[in-house]
Amino acid sequence: MNNRTVEIGVGLFVALGIAALFMLAMQVSNLGTFVSADDSYLLEAGFENIGGLKVRSPVTVSGVRVGRVAAIDYDDEAFEAVVTLRIKSSYDGFPEDTSASIFTAGLLGEQYIALEPGGSMDNLADGDRLQLTQSALVMEQIIGQFLYSTSAAKSGE
Repeated sequence: MNNRTVEIGVGLFVALGIAALFMLAMQVSNLGTFVSADDSYLLEAGFENIGGLKVRSPVTVSGVRVGRVAAIDYDDEAFEAVVTLRIKSSYDGFPEDTSASIFTAGLLGEQYIALEPGGSMDNLADGDRLQLTQSALVMEQIIGQFLYSTSAAKSGE
């Protein structure tokens, strides 16, 4: 009987471990908090460079998650990436001059979109496009510019 109790205990321990791994996978993959289409509205923003931004990346305002990236497309006429944002309908009071910037969480973390509300009296509606955007900083470009300016300064001496 003692041997049976140990087997049941080990089985419960393994089941709890599998459940914990599943919960961890849901947190890492950003599937745990999905914004439904019924309880949200869409905004669009155009960026010259989105870096490593992905669908389902967070959209935040002052560090508070207000939505997610719903889609990423390319505009052949404007030659820029068009990002569709799905915003929770409880956050429907953003001014028309709200700006969107792509930031990185930490040094090597995931990229997300941060909204900065403006001061306009008119609010954004479903399907509107954000006019003020700031693209992602690409580390390779920054390092390349630094090395180019350093070598140009040395060759000019």
